[in-house]
Amino acid sequence: MTNNVIVLDTSVVIDGWVSHQVESGDYRGFRIVVPNVVLAEIEHMANQKRDVGKLGLNELERLRSLADNGIIVLEFTGERPSIAQVHDADRGELDALVRDTASKLGATLVTSDSVQAAAGRIMGLEVTVIAKKRPDSIVTLEEFFDERTMSVHLVENNPPRAKRGEPGDWELVDLSDHVLAFEELDQLANTILERARQDRASFIEIEEFGATVVQLRNYRIAIARPPFSDKMEISAIRPITKLDIDYYGLSPKLMNRLESRAEGILISGSPGSGKSTFAAALAEFYSKKGNVVKTLEQPRDLQVTDDIVQYAPLDRSMEKTADILLLVRPDYVVYDELRKNSDFQVYSDLRSAGVGMVGVVHAGSAIDAIQRLILGGRVELGQLPSTVDTVLHIEAGRVAKVAALSLKVKLPTGMSSSQRDLARPVIEVRDFERGVLEYEIFTFGGEKVVVPVHGETRPVMGERRETFERGTPGESVPISVSYSHKKVTVYAGKKYVKMRLDIFANDQYLLTTVTGRNGEASIRIKTRQGSALVDALEENATLTAKVAQSGDID
Repeated sequence: MTNNVIVLDTSVVIDGWVSHQVESGDYRGFRIVVPNVVLAEIEHMANQKRDVGKLGLNELERLRSLADNGIIVLEFTGERPSIAQVHDADRGELDALVRDTASKLGATLVTSDSVQAAAGRIMGLEVTVIAKKRPDSIVTLEEFFDERTMSVHLVENNPPRAKRGEPGDWELVDLSDHVLAFEELDQLANTILERARQDRASFIEIEEFGATVVQLRNYRIAIARPPFSDKMEISAIRPITKLDIDYYGLSPKLMNRLESRAEGILISGSPGSGKSTFAAALAEFYSKKGNVVKTLEQPRDLQVTDDIVQYAPLDRSMEKTADILLLVRPDYVVYDELRKNSDFQVYSDLRSAGVGMVGVVHAGSAIDAIQRLILGGRVELGQLPSTVDTVLHIEAGRVAKVAALSLKVKLPTGMSSSQRDLARPVIEVRDFERGVLEYEIFTFGGEKVVVPVHGETRPVMGERRETFERGTPGESVPISVSYSHKKVTVYAGKKYVKMRLDIFANDQYLLTTVTGRNGEASIRIKTRQGSALVDALEENATLTAKVAQSGDID
């Protein structure tokens, strides 16, 4: 070791191994030099809320403590880099300055970066590469997985656990009795990050203070540390199956729609239901049909063929990525997944530009997925059918429900035909396979309402209109309640036209109201009754109704 003087680069400071080497006796009494360019780069990373910045600062604090105790001599030397040099760190600008410092001091360059080590040797420097080590109790991430493991969950002060099985049919099992310590998880996390940086097929998707998401080949890994989480956790998810569209046994009618008509598709389902697996199969189906297919993902974990290019946010913005995609002119884009308002906006914008869209969304049912799309005006009601025409709901790895959307100008189901002036644009949501109308979405009283129709179909022209029976006193009445800034609307349906209804909140009597000719009652929001209804709605109370004892007002 030259002159017992070593110069540290950024990589070895972040890895935290120098302090361990000192504590083990390797560098006791050494003069340890940290160039100011290294301190500036680590400081910049910490200011950017990146975990590696915090790790680097922690290591420098440990080295300072060792120096204060007289175990080493710690020096900071050289000028701070310019802002431009810090931003160009990935181009080797700062690494070159570190090598210059080692050369001027005649010191040994200590690094854990293989590229930095090679460049130092080329310059004639003495170089020490600190190899990665890990405690004997830690295994590699892959050793936690077998062929039936969907995900692994490693939590500080807990034994390792895994979900084993398949979508919709899995169990959470303990992998051993060993309780994981913070140090074990910390070293495993650092190893994962280093592997991701060195492997061209892997990448770090998100790096924030306390939270990191890594795509390590086909493993999606989320790393959480305090203060983001109360304890350290590493969760790794791996797809256990890669399927094609034939596996799902879709009907010829649905296959024809997917191939020739469906261009705005939502794939819905709960976490772990197999949404992404189906999305990947659908992407490959479109690609095999001669279409240019791209994906928008964060993280990029869809298992697709090499002809499908997977895109991530550009400068943390999917909007910027979408701008680039329009120049690429794809036929279909798979967006995995729609979470925030900006995601739904990008999906809608690309669909409006004529791109076939497939969006993946967390939802408990097909209608819940549609409601997420219209929530808060993410998509205007009139644009809904042109933005999304088909919703495929996945349960236990299978297509459990298909909903088709269309726009009609009509009188909403349940309204009296004598009130033709109430006709309006209505979104019909039908069970695709059976053609049965299940929901209607329209604007009423300034509010968007989603009304279940429960299998009603349009009457055939010339068919004699069915006569509906009237409600009887004491009969329970299914109601829907909505409100705007002016009024509260209670909708009971045509069976209860011109009847007195008693309204209850959590089985407690609230008020009595009278329905009109269309089976609705409107109550001014500023009245005592209107305020009581609004309060009940905002408290998530269960609202029910019964026909009053003197129910009929005719």
